[in-house]
Amino acid sequence: MSHPSVGAIVASVLNADLTRLGEVCGGLETAGLDAIQWDVMDGRFVPNITVGPGTIAACRGATSMPFEAHLMIVEPERWIDQYVEAGCQYVIVHEEESVHLHRTLGQIRSLGAGAGVALNPHTPLEAIVNVIDLVDLLLVMTVSPGFGGQSYIETMEPKIAAARELIDRQDHPILLEVDGGIGPATIARAARAGADRFVVGSALYRDPGPAGVTAELRTLLAPAEEGVPA
Repeated sequence: MSHPSVGAIVASVLNADLTRLGEVCGGLETAGLDAIQWDVMDGRFVPNITVGPGTIAACRGATSMPFEAHLMIVEPERWIDQYVEAGCQYVIVHEEESVHLHRTLGQIRSLGAGAGVALNPHTPLEAIVNVIDLVDLLLVMTVSPGFGGQSYIETMEPKIAAARELIDRQDHPILLEVDGGIGPATIARAARAGADRFVVGSALYRDPGPAGVTAELRTLLAPAEEGVPA
């Protein structure tokens, strides 16, 4: 599984215009985004219900950008193969809903996708220490999952920093992604804490639109990635 460069900006389409998703995906690539995250919700693990593998597969031909499926669902192991078949390069499961997490991460990898694990704000980093050898992407949630447009939880930054330290001790590459309330006011903070991959949702669709917002975010990321205070 190849890993994209650090500093990747990933578009969530949760708050996009769902009536024209294929067109939106193509536009996000033109706007300079690095990947698309599909927020998959089942109405059980989180209150909302969103897209499934059929919708993702229908949009796969609209862009060459990598897809990642963020499975905010119960029993994710039952559906992993469908999301890989739909064209997702990464499949992210929640530690809180993966009873046999070691087996589930191995299942994702066996299908040729990158294995991701997400931690809700209340879930300690220690919950995934014993499966870190199977993790390709670690997602630290900076909001409680289930709704777009929530405020970034600043107190997650020590957790991001601790995750960075854990990752740096491993002998294989692991992406450190953050998701929740990421936008111009918060992206540099998350980067300075140690994140190298940033999921942007509602902020992306405000003025001046995806291209303008992405350009602003990259400008804000540059000094943070170099360790310079923004």
